[in-house]
Amino acid sequence: IFHALKSILKDQKLGTAVGDEGGFAPNLPNNEAALDNIMKAIEKAGFKPWKEVMIGLDCAASEFYDDAKKKYNIKVSGKPEELTSGELVNFYDVLLRKYPIISIEDGLAENDWDGWKILMEKLGKTIQIVGDDLLVTNVKFLKRAIDEKAVNSILIKLNQIGTITET
Repeated sequence: IFHALKSILKDQKLGTAVGDEGGFAPNLPNNEAALDNIMKAIEKAGFKPWKEVMIGLDCAASEFYDDAKKKYNIKVSGKPEELTSGELVNFYDVLLRKYPIISIEDGLAENDWDGWKILMEKLGKTIQIVGDDLLVTNVKFLKRAIDEKAVNSILIKLNQIGTITET
C-alpha cells in the first residue's frame, strides 16, 4: 500500500519525500484528498477496503488547535476553517461513514478534555479512540480519562513517562 501510494502521488506530481515517522506529507487541497489517495493505494495494491484493510488516523490535533480561541484550524472543504471540538467530532463522523477508519489517535488537543468526552460519546462505541498526547503514559491522566470516559484506548510509550517502573 505504501509503494502504491508513492506511485499515485508521483502520478499527481506531488511530493513523495517522507517525514520523521516515515509518512508522506504532500501538499493536498484538503484532508479528504489524503484519504482518497490512500483508498486508491489500498485498491491498487490489491486489497479490499473495509474487508481486508482498515485505516487508523493519528490526527495530532494539538498541532492545529488554537488554545486562545479554543478552535481547531483545519481545511475541511479546501479553505481554512475554525472548528469547535463538537464540529471537529462531526467532521470525523462524516469521515467514518466514507472511509474504513477503525481508530482515531489524538483526535483532539491534549488539553481539550471536554472535547474528548464528546468524541468518545459520539464515536467510541464504533471505533478505537486513542489517547496518546492526552495521556502521555501517565497514570493520573489515564485515571482521569477512565473516570471521565474520554478514551477507550491508550498508547503506552516507555520513553514518554520516564522509567519502566512509572510505565
